[in-house]
Amino acid sequence: MIKKGQPEGNAKKVTFQDREIYMENLDQPAVQENEETAASIELELRKLKALNKFRSMVEGEIIDNCLLEKPKKSLLRRESEREKQQHREISLWGVPLLPSKGHASTDVVLLKFLTAKDFKVNEAFKMLRNTLKWRKECRIDTIPEENLHLGLEKFVYINGVGKQGQPVYYILYGAFKDRELYRKVLGTEESREKFLRLRIQFMEKSIKQLSFKAGGADSILLITDLKHSPGPEREEFRSVHKNASTLIQANYPELIQKHILINVPFWYYTSRFLKSRLKHQRGNKKVVLARPSEVTKTLLKYISPENLPVKYGGLKRENDIEFFPEDKASELIVKPNSASRIQIPVIEAGVTIVWDFTVVGWEVKCKQQFIPDDEGSYEVLLRKGKEKKLCDSVRNSFYINEPGKIVITIDNATLKKKRVYYRSKAKPTVPTYIIFKKQL
Repeated sequence: MIKKGQPEGNAKKVTFQDREIYMENLDQPAVQENEETAASIELELRKLKALNKFRSMVEGEIIDNCLLEKPKKSLLRRESEREKQQHREISLWGVPLLPSKGHASTDVVLLKFLTAKDFKVNEAFKMLRNTLKWRKECRIDTIPEENLHLGLEKFVYINGVGKQGQPVYYILYGAFKDRELYRKVLGTEESREKFLRLRIQFMEKSIKQLSFKAGGADSILLITDLKHSPGPEREEFRSVHKNASTLIQANYPELIQKHILINVPFWYYTSRFLKSRLKHQRGNKKVVLARPSEVTKTLLKYISPENLPVKYGGLKRENDIEFFPEDKASELIVKPNSASRIQIPVIEAGVTIVWDFTVVGWEVKCKQQFIPDDEGSYEVLLRKGKEKKLCDSVRNSFYINEPGKIVITIDNATLKKKRVYYRSKAKPTVPTYIIFKKQL
């Protein structure tokens, strides 16, 4: 219990908001818990105080038409009033910045700048001002509509959402193993500037999918695939990668929930270790590195299997007509040195069963078969049990002539448990021979 006044018994005195309070509890773990609670409350109050100060500062600068720069004295009074009115409509990422407008998302945006600067109000305000200036000078508000034809459509894109509804932004640096494309995109200062605008364009497109509301997504997942990427000796690549990271860090505070680098080569680990000692600890916590063998396992922490592309071990296929992200997958754990079965019962004939499944890390044997309910019928081996290493998910289908079940056997001979994700659906089907017969 926390209370003011004089201590009783073994009550412990702590200072909270410049007041002496006592925690009356003989149980040491409970005393520690109360101390942590008091510290947490004090921290939240400090954050709230900083937010109120920041809101007041932003409000005053907007009202005085000074958020970006001081107004020109040469302006006529009528022009000055018109400019002030326009200034009050200033927004960032589609959210009004004037706190007195009462927009529900204004505080969410302001808090991102405060959080990035450890709730130091003056530094947060400086960052906000610099971001707005940069956006104006570089025409960032119009960048989503720009046609930046670089031939990178398959390597820079937005695909699916994370577990918390965040848009997932992918960039695959393996595109630059093509020497001709490398020269085209990174060969000149002008082309590198264009590539930077492309990176920013997809940041802006990702942000358009955010709600900035309570319970909604207010950040994105950035996936950088380093498979076949140029090494550190390629100066142009190193420079543009560094510049893109700097721009995003300076102008998109707290908008990347996690930056997940996958298929990370050894040289990158070494470079990252040396640089991380000089960087801010918060930035380090947002970066996740995954070796080639850990890619699927790592991505599934943040993206559901239904939204993870098959090339990364998930179930999501482009232009899929059989399954949608809303078709949730079930999970099966296969213990080490054991086999488990997935059974899909079919109670009526005349349908086609379609199924998907993937095994995290693979290195297992998989057998697929149809077993009829009638003991006098023959089992049908759909796919023989061959060992599968790292590969895409498996999709198969089978037309059902009689009631029975599809059985998928996962044989795990490794010393590690394996996680399997699977889903299936039945769809009415007219056999091909009947269609052919009607056409005769």
